[in-house]
Amino acid sequence: MKRRMTELNKKALIGFTGLFIVVSLLLFVGAWSVYYWQAWVFLGAFFIPALLITIYLAKNDTALLERRVSAGPANEKEKSQKRIQSVAQLAFLTIIVLPAIDHRLGWSSVPAYFMITGDLLIVAGYYVVFLVFGENTFTSATIEVAAGQSVISTGPYALVRHPMYSGALILLLGTPLSLGSWWGLLMVIPMVAALAWRLLDEEKFLSKNLHGYNAYQQKVKYRLIPFIW
Repeated sequence: MKRRMTELNKKALIGFTGLFIVVSLLLFVGAWSVYYWQAWVFLGAFFIPALLITIYLAKNDTALLERRVSAGPANEKEKSQKRIQSVAQLAFLTIIVLPAIDHRLGWSSVPAYFMITGDLLIVAGYYVVFLVFGENTFTSATIEVAAGQSVISTGPYALVRHPMYSGALILLLGTPLSLGSWWGLLMVIPMVAALAWRLLDEEKFLSKNLHGYNAYQQKVKYRLIPFIW
């Protein structure tokens, strides 16, 4: 058991470190400068909450941590989700590198208070994700139904069916603002499309495979944004 925990923590650390390196390279190579203060602040706003959540899961919900570290197209079981994840990954990388290029070429002039707002949105998005993790230990990174899984309709799930995606949407909206790029906001559009595509496909899967999910859909009308959709 202890060895399994060590391997899980190692896998989570490797994944976290790898993502940090990739995002940092995209930012500073794209900007072709380390004198990009918006990127440094963004890295703090993005990775510190992510690290704190990872530590929390390692201490309090190792089953959920194990479900979360197996992310990406290669780990998806459904072919449709493999395609969706590939599109989402590409869009995410672009939403990072485009603002960096924008910074280097001076396309945008974003006031500092918008950048700070972007950082706050990133933290707020992570907070929503944290609330979701606290409510639902079955929040897997892949589309699946685990043994003993049941429908969760409390907490943020009482407002929307996919609150983790709602948190991700808030985070994504904050990213280009944090990095000082108006043009980067354009990349939020394909990210929203990928999120919508994924959750609609996920709902079809859960309707077929998770007992009580159809009744939950009738109870909670909104998928992503309360009172809108």
